[in-house]
Amino acid sequence: MLFSKFYIPTLKETPAEAEVVSHKLLLRAGMIRKLTSGIYTYMPLGLRAVNKVARIVREEMNRAGALEISMPMVQPADLWQESGRWDFYGKELLRLNDRHDRDYCLGPTHEEVVTDLVRGEVRSYRQLPLNLYQIQTKFRDEIRPRFGLMRGREFVMKDAYSFDKDEEGANTSYQAMFEAYTRIFTRLGLKFRAVSADSGAIGGSFSHEFMVLAETGEDTLAVCTACSWAANLEKAELRPGAPCNGTCPPYEQVPTPGRHTVEEVASFLGVSPARVLKTLLFDVDGKSVAVLVRGDHDVNEVKLKNLLDAAEVNLATPEQVEKWTGAPVGFAGPVGLRVDAVYADFGIASDTDFVCGANAADAHLIHVDPRRDFALSTEAAASGYADLRSVTLDDPCPSCGAPIVMPKGIEAGHVFKLGIKYSQAMNAIFLDENGKEQLMIMGCYGIGVSRVVAACIEQNFDDQGMIFPPAIAPFEVAVLALSARDENVMRMARRIHDWLEAQNIDALFDDRDERPGVKFNEADLLGMPMQIIIGGKGLERGVIEAKNRRTGEKRDLPVADWQNAILAWRHEVLGDWERS
Repeated sequence: MLFSKFYIPTLKETPAEAEVVSHKLLLRAGMIRKLTSGIYTYMPLGLRAVNKVARIVREEMNRAGALEISMPMVQPADLWQESGRWDFYGKELLRLNDRHDRDYCLGPTHEEVVTDLVRGEVRSYRQLPLNLYQIQTKFRDEIRPRFGLMRGREFVMKDAYSFDKDEEGANTSYQAMFEAYTRIFTRLGLKFRAVSADSGAIGGSFSHEFMVLAETGEDTLAVCTACSWAANLEKAELRPGAPCNGTCPPYEQVPTPGRHTVEEVASFLGVSPARVLKTLLFDVDGKSVAVLVRGDHDVNEVKLKNLLDAAEVNLATPEQVEKWTGAPVGFAGPVGLRVDAVYADFGIASDTDFVCGANAADAHLIHVDPRRDFALSTEAAASGYADLRSVTLDDPCPSCGAPIVMPKGIEAGHVFKLGIKYSQAMNAIFLDENGKEQLMIMGCYGIGVSRVVAACIEQNFDDQGMIFPPAIAPFEVAVLALSARDENVMRMARRIHDWLEAQNIDALFDDRDERPGVKFNEADLLGMPMQIIIGGKGLERGVIEAKNRRTGEKRDLPVADWQNAILAWRHEVLGDWERS
């Protein structure tokens, strides 16, 4: 492909709207252009990268036995009402009406549509297992779209749905998709980690996220340094410690004028934040719930929501706090608290002699013993103790006890074991070997195809621009002719470009009449993993120059045997990416 014939509208300056690295570089490299908030046009270079991701995804899904279909993006409301998600999904679901005033939505995902499809077609266990997938545009009306392709409203996604006759088959389908995803992200050349995750609005009993590791990731992971355990911060489980057998003096109320925060109270009373009980009040589906954690820990609202199987969990308003405790925010405590339920994190059961709010303005209690002063059940299923906080670096791996690390990650894929959530709600049944009706066991599996491109850039860039892995790069090789007016240079550059294309190696030939500095800068910005540079002085010496974009290493290749030299050098570069 000739640069002069290709549309690459690069920008010298970063648009003010861009926040993260991938957004800045995708705009500067002319790969995307904004239409409106969270909605982008994929320009020729950007579309090539998205299509390369989609090709690898498609190949591995086919290899795993999934079958490609294409479902409508516009979905009727009655399917979502049947599944129970029409109201539950919230404002991210973009709703619309047709000319007959019938309700529809733009599909953010396709569980309802595919379940409706399969329940109308599959009658017998002999037709199972079945795995259907598509690569399609989705729409989610994000409250705050940002970061370009990282969190847009319209995006390209691969979603797959498996249907099995029993749990054993469902587990086999889940494992096949897990392995397919592992192959996909490995082939894409990305550093990633599969972590245990919360299922969120999709539902289901079990899921893993495939996280691309990047400093700019929105998600925090907990990863063991010794074993394979890894989890999203929302899902990372913590085990109860040994119960406390000690005691402390009777509690007493002390004045703490104007001290609202854990840090203020701890400093004023001369104790560590770990000795302060943090009492947070929540409105959980209309009920008042108090959650207790140590002052140096944070409540994990996802864990609370899952524990209570709640639809909505919201931090109480100042007005609610005062109504429930009789005191302003900052002075709530569990002793004598009158709310619908009280839950405490496991960490509190392992100690005594705490400080907590006195449910009175400007006052706290000291010498509080959880077992003595506000007895709670030890059963997590009832009101009492549970795993309710976020993991910290001080916590050991719950699997092997080794230290953990907490890198950042970008969710690029998610696999869910759905069970019968949708098949039961929508009556997706089949006849088993004995002629009895059974519910299909489902799974769903998504990859953000367009998000993968952004995540790749967040993981691979430098001060000059993007550094694409070969599998995702819009072009694998940039061929730079340093002088468009030198016939020998242009002739050699054209020969190399044409030969690369004949070898099925994507190459972009910069044939423009531009200064070498412009070509070097834009080649680095566009991030093609390999550059071949042809200049007049090099040809006089009988060499062309090869540059590894990722390492910056440059090497002279002999003109006399340039085909073999390029293939050998390319083999080294590809191997370097694979090893990294």
